[in-house]
Amino acid sequence: MMKKVFLLAALLFAGSQAFSQQTETDAVKKTINTLFTAMKKGDSTLLRSAFHNNMVLQTVAAKKDGTQELITEKTDEFLKAVGTPHSGVWDERITFGDIKVDDRLASVWTTYKFYVSDKFSHCGVNFFQLMKTAEGWKIIYIVDTRRKDNCPE
Repeated sequence: MMKKVFLLAALLFAGSQAFSQQTETDAVKKTINTLFTAMKKGDSTLLRSAFHNNMVLQTVAAKKDGTQELITEKTDEFLKAVGTPHSGVWDERITFGDIKVDDRLASVWTTYKFYVSDKFSHCGVNFFQLMKTAEGWKIIYIVDTRRKDNCPE
């Protein structure tokens, strides 16, 4: 009888852990999807809601001579660019890859293709780090790659 009770308790605990992990993964995805919804709508207020106050935004870019450089963009400039009326809809289409969550830290890998309205612009990979705050999951770091061909699938 004790073995059955112990087994049942272990199964319930494992099930609740799996459910909790899935719930956190879904919450992390929701924050990232908020970023791309905000970009598409041109809504800097919605965009800011997905970011931590100390968020860092970087790009690994190829220079004309073929070397690579790391470019750091000011978050406020990105927010302003999204919120300033511009021609075309910024439509970044992502595919979620590896998502890892541990306590209050999450990392997410996504491939993407970026379109201005329906015109392809570039593609690459995003790597996000998020932190769980009292207000929910917030993006603390984004680094991406950008290119016009050899798009990741």
